[in-house]
Amino acid sequence: MTRKKLIILAAGGSLFMLIGAFGFQFIGNMPPCELCIWQRWPHGVAVAAGLLALLMRGRIWPLIGMFGAFATSAIGFYHSGVEQKWWPGPTSCTGSGTSGMSAEDLLEQIMAAPLVRCDEIPWEMFGLSMATWNGIISLGFAAVWLLALKRS
Repeated sequence: MTRKKLIILAAGGSLFMLIGAFGFQFIGNMPPCELCIWQRWPHGVAVAAGLLALLMRGRIWPLIGMFGAFATSAIGFYHSGVEQKWWPGPTSCTGSGTSGMSAEDLLEQIMAAPLVRCDEIPWEMFGLSMATWNGIISLGFAAVWLLALKRS
């Protein structure tokens, strides 16, 4: 496969992942949690790198695209672990203990809490959450970016 086709595949894949995420949000009425939003930014970087790689020569744009895809994959796998309760997520979007908290502190935490928690799985397919699918698929995109980089 040519460099151009590889770039279109990888950047286009990230674009479709973003479209899917916004589709779940706005059409499926599934607002994202904080970690879901974190996963979107590197996809945007990969899409922009893809556009620039198609317009300009050089190895930097496929490299940036590869790092974007790898970053969103890593965040996706991290988010999967938070959902499975393997490790704690950011305190801003996960449940935390209330022992030792005053009533005022508890009320403040409740009022400041986001509507969507990062440690709950809102949707899954074949036993895997959206975060896990993002991790797997984006790792594949990173591999495609690597092939494009080798052809640069």
